[in-house]
Amino acid sequence: MVKFFENKSLFPFRWDQVVHGFWHRYPNPESKHVLSEDVLHREVIEKKLHSIRLFTKTNKLPKWGERFINSKDVKIVEESILDPTKKTLVTYTRNVGYASVMGVTEKVIYKVNEENPSTTVAERSVWIESNVYGMSKAIQAFGMQRFKVNSTKAVKGFNYVLNSMYGGNTSSSSGVLVHQKEKLKDALKQSNYKTGSLYVH
Repeated sequence: MVKFFENKSLFPFRWDQVVHGFWHRYPNPESKHVLSEDVLHREVIEKKLHSIRLFTKTNKLPKWGERFINSKDVKIVEESILDPTKKTLVTYTRNVGYASVMGVTEKVIYKVNEENPSTTVAERSVWIESNVYGMSKAIQAFGMQRFKVNSTKAVKGFNYVLNSMYGGNTSSSSGVLVHQKEKLKDALKQSNYKTGSLYVH
């Protein structure tokens, strides 16, 4: 069983500004848990920029989590595809440490808001799974709740960076929640997520 969640956020900045800010979104006041970031690979393929970055992040563990995880730091891989022709930035992130305890895979599509081309929409999807016998549902529920909290903080922090770079009134732009839904998936293969490479074709 895999826990699945979707939502949309609205950034009051142009798509090109959001894309430029995306590469500079750390540090910000909401990202104190991000310890490091490194570019592992970057190349242009068919006029699209493909990037792979590695992040080291930390999160406070609940007491029960200390039974399974002996470190508060976790490595996160981020793969992204920037298409300047279609004006889309698609990112895929997943944790590479302790994935058997709780694996989190997130896909975000940044694109021009059709209703207001001077703003940008971020469509976010996340899959959470756990292989801990007898506790997988509880761990997935915990992971989903933490993801929602962290997602809100991430949007707020990103808006802070964008406002610092381009100005504008973002006092109420912690990310406008346009739509959100939560559902259960019987198997990960039923979704558009594919193990191994994070690129979805």
